[in-house]
Amino acid sequence: MAHTLLITGGAGFIGSAAVRAALSRDDWRVVNIDKLTYSGNRASLAEVEEHPRYNFLHADIADAAAMRAAFEVFEPDAVMHLAAESHVDRSIDSPAAFLETNVRGTFVLLEEARRYWRGLAAARPEKAADFRFLHISTDEVFGDLADASAGPGAQAPLFSESTPYAPSSPYSASKAASDHLVRAWQRTYGLPTLITNCSNNYGPRQFPEKLIPLTIINALAGRKLPVYGTGAQIRDWLHVEDHVRALLLVLARGRVGETYAVGGSNEQRNIDVVRAICGHLETLAPRKPAGVRRYEDLITLVADRPGHDGRYAIDAGKIRRELGWRPRVSFAEGLAATVRWYLDNETWWRQVLDGTYRCERLGTGDRMEDI
Repeated sequence: MAHTLLITGGAGFIGSAAVRAALSRDDWRVVNIDKLTYSGNRASLAEVEEHPRYNFLHADIADAAAMRAAFEVFEPDAVMHLAAESHVDRSIDSPAAFLETNVRGTFVLLEEARRYWRGLAAARPEKAADFRFLHISTDEVFGDLADASAGPGAQAPLFSESTPYAPSSPYSASKAASDHLVRAWQRTYGLPTLITNCSNNYGPRQFPEKLIPLTIINALAGRKLPVYGTGAQIRDWLHVEDHVRALLLVLARGRVGETYAVGGSNEQRNIDVVRAICGHLETLAPRKPAGVRRYEDLITLVADRPGHDGRYAIDAGKIRRELGWRPRVSFAEGLAATVRWYLDNETWWRQVLDGTYRCERLGTGDRMEDI
């Protein structure tokens, strides 16, 4: 009989990849819980909607009654917690939503998981012993790694599982808080939790507020390609399929209470990523919008966002040594395939641009929320 995996945020970018990957194996039944906010898209799951081992539950992780019912009805063997507000720019404009989902939502989910697990321990101790709660976080909780001026590949420190937390944005602060909650629930209550901190993900079906899809879609429309500051910020890029392989491996073989850093070992400056996308589009989409001679001519340097970190890069040595994971997709290969996917799947991303998001710039910090 297949084990039941409860995935929160399974209609999002990483979550939908996790759902598809888990269902490709015969040993998992998947329950997807998603609130379907602006970035949740059931079209990303079209190929599995009728799968006999797939269930979808439209619910908010901050709704305790709904989460309690989900645990009681589906009796999961494991939880993969991916539901989160995740865009730095959006967190600068609207931080309250990040505290609600990332902090309060994680708290509610932990409490309902603890209630469920405690009941298992009394009634089905063998199932309780195998239960796992995997919380997926980000390298952004560690803050600004180092001055990016030296460029990618320079002799500079890397984030690891022991790096102190120093979040810079409302988003990363809310994720840091959720990490601390997960760790505390393991230490205080014994809930069998694990944490992963990943680097920047990319690949098909990513919501177009993120750098790579935003650049592709704006370029195809002949719009300016905004790059913060000089574009010298460095990120460690991880293909979403490599990330999901790591998550399933940590869930199956990771040590309870441990944290695993997951990175792609693909450090790139933002400006170089944008230029590379333009280069791929020159080859794959040579018919440009009126008035555009070269896609690269659309690149426009704009004022940097508040609190912008200079460099992120992960030392993934622990997960490599303990679990045998390593990334398989090179950034050059993955970026080319990603550009082609967006060109071949225009219907998917045009449905996303339905009026809730128009590829505009966010994160200026000008908006004040009503509290």
